[in-house]
Formats: sequence, C-alpha cells, structure tokens
Amino acid sequence: MTPPTGVLGTGNAHKVRELQDLLADTPVVWRSLAEFSGVPEVEETGNTFAENARLKAVGYARAIGQWVLAEDAGLMVDALGGEPGVLSARYAGEPRDDRRNIELLLQRLKDVPPERRTAQFVCHMVLADPTGEIVAETTGVCRGRITDAPRGVHGFGYDPVFEIPEYHRTFAELGLAVKGCLSHRARAAQAMVHHIRRLVMSGRWRGE
Repeated sequence: MTPPTGVLGTGNAHKVRELQDLLADTPVVWRSLAEFSGVPEVEETGNTFAENARLKAVGYARAIGQWVLAEDAGLMVDALGGEPGVLSARYAGEPRDDRRNIELLLQRLKDVPPERRTAQFVCHMVLADPTGEIVAETTGVCRGRITDAPRGVHGFGYDPVFEIPEYHRTFAELGLAVKGCLSHRARAAQAMVHHIRRLVMSGRWRGE
C-alpha cells in the first residue's frame, strides 16, 4: 500500500528539516513545497500567527491539491509589547536576514535589565486537506529570555539569543535534539501528530 503523503507549506529549508524530524513518527511521507514548481507564494497578510498559518495551509493546499501542513511562528518580547511578533522574519526589513534581525532586537533591548527581558516563541500549525478545508489546528508556546549577545551555532532565526532559563543555554547552544523536545514548534507538532494519526486511521487521508 502506498503510504499517504503530505506537504510542508514552507520554502524555508531549515523549517522543512525540523518539521520532518518532528513529524517522523506520523504514518505520512512529508514532502517539501520546493518539490512543486510554479506554486505562487502565499502572502502573509494576517495580523496573528494563526491567521497567517491558515492562509498558507489553505492557499498551498488549493494550489497543489495536496494535504498541506503550514505553520507561522515568531518571537514575542514582553518588554517590546509583543514585538517582533508576526514580523519576526522580516523585523529589520527586506531582504530577510537573521543577523540584522538579532542586531535590531538587541539594540531595542539595550537598556532593558535581565529580569525584564522575558519572551516567548509561539507557533501555530494548520492542516488543510487537498480541497483547502482546514481540518486541524494546534499551538505551541515556549517561554524564555533574551540574552545580551548571541551564543551558540545551532538552529536559525533568533535561536542564538533565546535562552531557556532552566538550562541557562540558548536554543543555539542546546542543539536540535533538545530544541526538538522543548521548542514552540515541537509542542505544536506533538499536538498535531494526534490529529494526523486519527485522519490516517479513519481512512480520510489515503495514499496517492
């Protein structure tokens, strides 16, 4: 029997690898959106992570006629009123650049003491069927604090400045194995796995 397939609705190679690892226990073969040519990029015009994730899941599912799992995630810093939020990836403008984003964030926090540098990573995941109908949504949150300077070489985005207090290490120092258990994306994925298994077991999600 051909195993069911799904598509990860992102062109970010880092996210594809991370999501494939997080969803490895599902009975689904996960493909990258990059495998499909000529798919127009869905504009992230929502005001929340949930709205953007829904836009991407529905838009890409309808465009390619496949089950699509999309997510939108970002960093919310308490002392900055929730910034950068949905603008996390392009905080310092276009073209998107992790280093410039981090530099801007640290500049805006330069006078903020350690006890007020609390923040959270948030991830909202949405699963849509090949017609574009949303069939499942999950959210994952990971609390931490922003360091004074980048530390570590693993991960991407704001990982070098996001410290998990219990470990006294940033995501970039902890590495993918630990991040795969603690992160916002990991927690959203863990919740999504139950929905995926249910859909496959019910026969609604079939192989091609």
